Amino acid sequence: MLWLGNIRRGEVQSAVDRFRVVLCWLENDPSGDNTRNVAQAFTSIEGITLVRSARIVAASGAADSWRKTMREEARAVLKDWAADLALVGVAKQPGKALSLWFVPRSGEGTLARGDRPYELDNATLGLDFHEDYRAEITAAALVAISPLAETETRGRVLEKGLVDATDKLATLLKASAATESDDRRARLQLSLGHALLTLGERESGTERLEQAVAAFHAALKELTRERVPLDWATTQNGLGNALLALGERESGTERLEQAVATFHAVLKERTRERVPLGWAATQNNLGNALLALGGRESGTERLEQAVAAFHAALKERTRERVPFGWAATQNNLANALLALGGRESGTERLEQAVAAYRDALKEHARERVPLGWAAVQNNLGYALGTLGERESGTERLEQAVAAYRDALKESTRERVPLVWATTQKGLGNALMVLGKREGGTERLEQAVAAYRDALKELTRERVPLGWAAIQDDLGHVLRILGKRESGTERLEQAVAAYRDALKERTRERVPLGWAATQDGLGNALAALGERESGTERLAQAVAAYCDALKVRTRERVPLDWAATQNNLGNALQALGEQESGTERLEQAVAAYRDALRELTRKRVPLDWAATQNGLGNTLLALGKRESGTERLEQAVAAYRDALKESTRERVPLVWAMTQNNLANTLTALGRRESGTERLEQAAAAYRDALHEFAERTPWYYDLTQNNLACTLKILSDRIPRPY
Repeated sequence: MLWLGNIRRGEVQSAVDRFRVVLCWLENDPSGDNTRNVAQAFTSIEGITLVRSARIVAASGAADSWRKTMREEARAVLKDWAADLALVGVAKQPGKALSLWFVPRSGEGTLARGDRPYELDNATLGLDFHEDYRAEITAAALVAISPLAETETRGRVLEKGLVDATDKLATLLKASAATESDDRRARLQLSLGHALLTLGERESGTERLEQAVAAFHAALKELTRERVPLDWATTQNGLGNALLALGERESGTERLEQAVATFHAVLKERTRERVPLGWAATQNNLGNALLALGGRESGTERLEQAVAAFHAALKERTRERVPFGWAATQNNLANALLALGGRESGTERLEQAVAAYRDALKEHARERVPLGWAAVQNNLGYALGTLGERESGTERLEQAVAAYRDALKESTRERVPLVWATTQKGLGNALMVLGKREGGTERLEQAVAAYRDALKELTRERVPLGWAAIQDDLGHVLRILGKRESGTERLEQAVAAYRDALKERTRERVPLGWAATQDGLGNALAALGERESGTERLAQAVAAYCDALKVRTRERVPLDWAATQNNLGNALQALGEQESGTERLEQAVAAYRDALRELTRKRVPLDWAATQNGLGNTLLALGKRESGTERLEQAVAAYRDALKESTRERVPLVWAMTQNNLANTLTALGRRESGTERLEQAAAAYRDALHEFAERTPWYYDLTQNNLACTLKILSDRIPRPY
C-alpha cells in the first residue's frame, strides 16, 4: 500500500476544512505508472489530502450494469476511507488512453447538481502525462468535489484550486494552438468551461459565467453533433447550465430562453433509449430552466412544463437506481409545484409540493447530508407556511415553524451564516402569521427575535435589498404587536423599520417593493394616529397610501391596488372622525367602493367582508352627522354583507366585532324611529357579540355590555308601563 501524506486506515479524517481524495489502483495498470501519474496531478493543490488504495474498482463493462456496480464500489471506498472523492479508472489498451471516473461523496450540494463531468474518457488522457493532463484532471476533480465545499475554508480551497486550474488551462490553450490537435483543444475547452462554470456559480458576478459560455462554444466548433454526438450533447449540456446560471442573475429572460433551447437540443442525442440516466439528468436541467423562466412570467405555462420535465426525469431517476438523484428531482419538482400553487387559489399544488419535499427527505437524511437536509426542511417550511396562510387553522403553520427550527439545527450561523439568516427570516414569517391568528403576543415576540437575528448577517452592506425586505417584515410584526398593546412604542419602532426599508427599497430600484413598504408604513402611521389626539400621523398615512397607489395601479396589480384603497379608506375614515366636516368621510366611502371593484366576494371573501365592514363604519359616521337615515340604512346593509363571509365559525372575533358595529348602527337608527324593532335587533346583535367577547377580549366585553345597557334603557323608556 502506497500512501501520500501521513494518513493511515482507521485514523480520524483529516481536518474538516480539508478535502480527502482516494485514488484506487487503475485497471490494466500492473506497473502502476498511470496510477502514479494521476496522483502527481494533486501534489500542488493546497487543502487536498490524497490517499492511494490498492483496491481496484471495475471501471469498464456493459453500459448501465457496470456503471451502477462501479458507483457502488466507489462509494464503499469513500466510506472506508471517510473520503470526499474517489478516483477510479482503467488504462485502455492498445490505445494507451485512460478513462477516469470522479465519484463524489453524496453531500450538501450534490442533490441540486444537474449534470457535471464526472468522467474523462477515451483519448482525453494519454500515458505521457504533460501539464495539460494534470490541469485537466485537477479541474475535473475540483468540479466533482465542489458541492462538498460546505465550510468557508473549504470554499477558499476549492476556489483557489479552480482559479489555478482555469489559469493553467487558459495558458495551455494559448500555447498549444500550433501543436495540439483540434480535438485535443476542444476537450481542453470543455474542461475549462466546466471549471469556469463551477467558479462562476460561487461568485456574485457574471464574468466567469460569460467565460464559461465562450469556452463551451469554442469546444462545440470541433465536438460537433455529426462527428461525436454524445460528446456534443455533453458540451451542449454544460452550455445550458452556464446560460441558466447567467439567466438567474439577470433581470431579463433571454439567457433562460437560450438555456431551455439548449437543453431541448441535448435531448435529441441524449435520448432515453440511448443514455437513460443522462436523459433524465438533462430533463432535470430543463425543468430548472423552465422553473426560472416561469418565475419571471405571469402565466403558468412554463411552470407546468417544468413539472412535466421533472416528472419525466423521475421515470429513470428512480429511488432504487439513483437515490440522491431521485431526491434532487423530487426537491426540484416540489419547487415548481410550490411556484404553481402560489399562483392558484386552491391548495392542491401546495399539498403536492409538501409531499414531494417529504419524499426528498427520505434520502436526504440529516445523518447523510446535514446541510442538504436542512435546505429541504427550509423549503418544506415555506410550503407549509404558504398552505397555512390559506387555511383557517394553525396546524400547517405549527408544522412550518417546526420545519424551520429543524433546518436551523444544521444551518447554523457559524457554518452557513447567510443560509442561517434566510431561514430565520422564513421562521419569522411563519411565526408572524401564527401570531396574527392567536390572541397573545408570544409568537409575535418570537417573530421579532427571528427577524432581528436574520439582520445580523443579512446586513445593509452585504445584501441591501435583502436587508430592506427583512426591515419590511419587521415593520409588519411590530405594527401587529403595537396594535395589541396600549402604548405606542412598538408602533414607533414599526414606522422606523419601514423607513429603514425605504432607504434601499426605492421607487426607481424596486417600484412594487417600494409601494408595498409605503403601504405598510401607512398602516403603522394610521395605527399611531388612532391613538393620538392630533391628525398629523393620519395625514402622513394618507400620503403614504397615495404614494403607494402611484405604482400599485389597478391595471398593474389589481388586488394590491384594492388592498391599498381599503387601507386609504381606513385612514380617511379615522381622519374624518376627528374633523367636523364630511369631506374625508366621503373620500373614505369612495376609496372603499373602489376597493370592492377588485376585492370581490367570489375572489377574496374575507377581504371583501373586511372592506364591507370598513365601509359600514364610515357610513355610520356619516349617518350620525346627517339628519336622515339613508346612510345608516346603507351601513346596516354593509355590515350584513360582511357577516355573510365573516362568520362565527370562520373568524369568531371578527364576527363579534361586526355584530357590535351592526348593533351600534341599529341603535342609531332606533333612536331616530318611533318603534322598537331596530332597538330589539340591536340588543340581539350585542348579545351575540358578548358570547365571543366573554372569554377572549374582556375590554370589548365591557364595552359591548355598556352599549347593550344603553340600548336596553332606550327600549325600556319606549315600552308603555302598566299603571
